[in-house]
Amino acid sequence: MKKYILIIKNVWSEMTTYRLNFALWRLRVNLQLLTMYFLWLAIIPTSGQFGSYNQSLMLTYILGGALLSTVIISSRSYGVGDHITQGDLSNYLIRPINYFAFWFAQDLGDKAMNISFAIFELTALFLILKPPFFIQTDPTFLILAAICAFVAVFLYFFLNFLIGLVGFWSPEVWAPRFIFIILITFFAGGLFPLDILPAPLYEIFKYLPFTYLIYFPLKVYLGQLYLQQILQGIATAAIWVLILYLIVKFVWNRGLKLYTAYGR
Repeated sequence: MKKYILIIKNVWSEMTTYRLNFALWRLRVNLQLLTMYFLWLAIIPTSGQFGSYNQSLMLTYILGGALLSTVIISSRSYGVGDHITQGDLSNYLIRPINYFAFWFAQDLGDKAMNISFAIFELTALFLILKPPFFIQTDPTFLILAAICAFVAVFLYFFLNFLIGLVGFWSPEVWAPRFIFIILITFFAGGLFPLDILPAPLYEIFKYLPFTYLIYFPLKVYLGQLYLQQILQGIATAAIWVLILYLIVKFVWNRGLKLYTAYGR
């Protein structure tokens, strides 16, 4: 356990060493957030309605989505593909360490750093913009939303890890990763609530794993789902976690049989 705690600390050290990279990353995140915030502020007037969302609920969704993304979408396990293609994976296979746990610890360190800055940045935005924010006071919805976010962390980890395993078959891992990030931003509800889409399209989205990354936890927080819907959603997300874990293990084992570390 101590070695994984050390890995988390090393992530913090690395991120504080390359301060400019981290600062530019946070700048991009905040520019995207402000763009979405002012867009929806202009679309929905103070007394207006857009589907099942008034201005307060929509802006809460956008700001909550920014915070939730730092918990769920922020990740360092994209480096799995680089380890494979560059031959660095060999160095980890011979060490007394679980490779999956290694990357999960890396992710936790990255998430902790991003959360600390996101809280500061969102607090500053609240003080400056004073948005009409919806505050959930029902502890049941707060607890269930936290459970949904917890499951989503594992869901995204296995999705991201699976993309990295492309490196076993192709040296080009950047392009699949870029496409994955674009798709996740849209399908996870990072740009807008998925239920404002046409009903037939939304019905399909409900059964995809991406839906349970950002959209579903926020819907639970907003109190727009019944208890039965929430429990069904958590069960669906948990099933996807299990399915993705089995797929990742299968692809990992197949990939190791093909793995050759050139120059190592």
